[in-house]
Amino acid sequence: GGDQNTFGYPGNGWVAWNWKANGGTTSTISVGDVSSGVPSIASTVQANTTAGFSIVTYTGNGSAGSTVGHGLSQTPDMVITKSRNATHYWIVQHVGLSAVTENLYLQTTNSEQPDSQYTALSSTTLTVNGGSVNGNTTTYVSYCFHSVEGYSKFGSFTGNGSTDGTFVYLGFRPAWIMTKSTASTSNWEMFDNKREGYNVDNDALWANTNAAEKTANQIDFVSNGFKLRIATDPNVAETFIYMAFAESPFKYANAR
Repeated sequence: GGDQNTFGYPGNGWVAWNWKANGGTTSTISVGDVSSGVPSIASTVQANTTAGFSIVTYTGNGSAGSTVGHGLSQTPDMVITKSRNATHYWIVQHVGLSAVTENLYLQTTNSEQPDSQYTALSSTTLTVNGGSVNGNTTTYVSYCFHSVEGYSKFGSFTGNGSTDGTFVYLGFRPAWIMTKSTASTSNWEMFDNKREGYNVDNDALWANTNAAEKTANQIDFVSNGFKLRIATDPNVAETFIYMAFAESPFKYANAR
């Protein structure tokens, strides 16, 4: 479906990446952390606990420090939240940021920002603090992920500013990777194994822009991770976060 001017317009090339949640089956989590004085927000959750992925919807209450159940079996490594009925940034929390109170914004090139949208993540809940994730009567959707051995990994690496670039160990050959610098303005760069399908897997798309894919030789997908092949982003000498998913996750073949 979709308007032909945005999806499937004749003559244009398109790519889509999809994550399997729970086949449309939802559950309601009405109580977050059972702690005296900590307000909870009911959430509706589609969770694929095997794949470490859940889709969470909720309505904010405007009370800082409220908890929202995320439906996963362990603490998320990455959370992407967007308001649905108000104008707010795409808020990104990631295990590779310097603190849980730091955030990135999916639609901008900004470095990490100390805006305390979240104050804690746990094995059961997100503690929502700021107006971009907990405005009173504002509705939200959150996409929550955690690493699953052999299937996905979320972490950080330090670039070396060389064409003989940093190698990042994943424990699997990746099918899809996204990177972002935490220290400076840079794009959210996405690479996959379908548009090229061989090394150098160099056609980056940027999540924060509507630009066409880039053709610089940036990255190799290898059997156990990825290797940077460029002296500039995403391999300048600073910290980058990444999210990565496996090409052949045999143990979790139906997880994506």
